[in-house]
Amino acid sequence: MKIDLTDTTASKINKALVQGRRAIGTPAVGMVLTLVIVTDEENAYDALKAANEASREHPSRTLVVIKRVSRSPRDRAKARLDAEVRVGADAGTGETVILRLYGEITDHAQSVVLPLLLPDAPVVVWWPVNAPTDPASDPLGALAQRRVTDTYAAEHPVHELTARAEAYSPGDTDLSWTRITPWRSMLAAALDQVTCKVTSVEVEGEEFNPSCELLAMWLADRLDVPVKRSLSAGPGLTSVRMESSCGPIVLDRPDGSLATLSIHGQPDRAVALKRRETAELIAEELRRLDPDDTYASALRYGVHRLSDPVAEVAAAAEPAPAEQAAPAEKKAPAKKAAPAKKAAAK
Repeated sequence: MKIDLTDTTASKINKALVQGRRAIGTPAVGMVLTLVIVTDEENAYDALKAANEASREHPSRTLVVIKRVSRSPRDRAKARLDAEVRVGADAGTGETVILRLYGEITDHAQSVVLPLLLPDAPVVVWWPVNAPTDPASDPLGALAQRRVTDTYAAEHPVHELTARAEAYSPGDTDLSWTRITPWRSMLAAALDQVTCKVTSVEVEGEEFNPSCELLAMWLADRLDVPVKRSLSAGPGLTSVRMESSCGPIVLDRPDGSLATLSIHGQPDRAVALKRRETAELIAEELRRLDPDDTYASALRYGVHRLSDPVAEVAAAAEPAPAEQAAPAEKKAPAKKAAPAKKAAAK
């Protein structure tokens, strides 16, 4: 069931929610949390689809906040709120409200969202794209116990990790960190099977992939050993090689689906390690609403101490300044003069 409201208020939206629940015969509210999605019109469909799939595991009230920028100065000055209320089959197993904000109200989105939050229920805010540098200080982020961003969607993912570490607050998390949960579980299980000491680690994956950087940071933080970051064609994270006193331990996934775990002295094992969809990532993050101390420790350790892998990738992402390129242009004529010197020597 869908109810469209034009130039409305939060009070009318709440009444529409009650009306929709009564119309489908479920007057009771059975949601466990409020999920606030802050996105743009282009990415709203994919984000809402992922949230609806995740609601099968976590029934929730989903509020989609879309800030519309008006081109006309007259429309930009006029504040307006349009809403689309979805209940029943159109909203998964929960309730969905799509909020489109126009004019000055875009700067006060928290005043629209606050009356629509479920009472006495936790709040999670998710930015699929264009996340703020400091999610905890954002007006919408301040309403939440959990704030989810995605560094992979940033223009410069590796530099974004540094900003995330400097602005980290308990409750912040990143889908780039969630993507490596199966890798961390598999590597921890592999180390539980041996009594050897790890001496060095090599993480191989795509260039500018924040998940690869976070896995390297986590390994360096937990094992306290040198970690080398190598590049591959992908997809995503492709291999982790740990050198130990008993031989190498290798987890290799060349195709993004099936991985091979190799432990010295044991037969190779094939393990399922497919790349997961956004709905699975969001569902995992909604399972726990307490601060992720492991993520915080790895992020801070990697940015402040594990400087080499991050610095190498970050340096490759930035174009060379004109001043640095100039000496290379001056050296070119010297190569043409080389044959003349050889002739003189003969």
